[in-house]
Amino acid sequence: MTLSIGVLGGLAVALTAEVITVPIWVVFLAWASFFFVGGGVTGWVRSVSSNLVGVVIASASLYAAHLMGGSLLVTAIAVGVGSAVMVQASWVPLLATTPAVVVGFASTVSTVAGTGNTITVTTVSHPGLVAAVACVLGASFGLVSEYAATAMTKKSEPATTTEGSPA
Repeated sequence: MTLSIGVLGGLAVALTAEVITVPIWVVFLAWASFFFVGGGVTGWVRSVSSNLVGVVIASASLYAAHLMGGSLLVTAIAVGVGSAVMVQASWVPLLATTPAVVVGFASTVSTVAGTGNTITVTTVSHPGLVAAVACVLGASFGLVSEYAATAMTKKSEPATTTEGSPA
């Protein structure tokens, strides 16, 4: 796992700097989310679903704050309501791991802060879209790192003779 994550972590930095320009911190948070929810294909689905729900809730919260004037008080209330919605989302079995939903929410808010783009941007630079792509990429790196680690540690079966005993 150390080698797998080390190599892929470096690749993720290069990829997000030159090819898929999304915040690397979001990729790493989503990668951690993948392992937090259990890993494997099921973990990928759970992590991506939870992260994307968090992205949607954050986007809606920030947009509601914008529509109501965007003051600190209004934004705090909108984020508070969004936070409550995140917790309520845990009633859906696929979203039962609230911290994975929080990763998506926090990733969106940090993308707003990190890129300087507001939630009202209508281009591919929209913070919700950027965070969503980074979350999918992070979970995908998690899945690949898990598969690579498994492949590197798989023990081969001992060779057998024609009588079925080890060679």
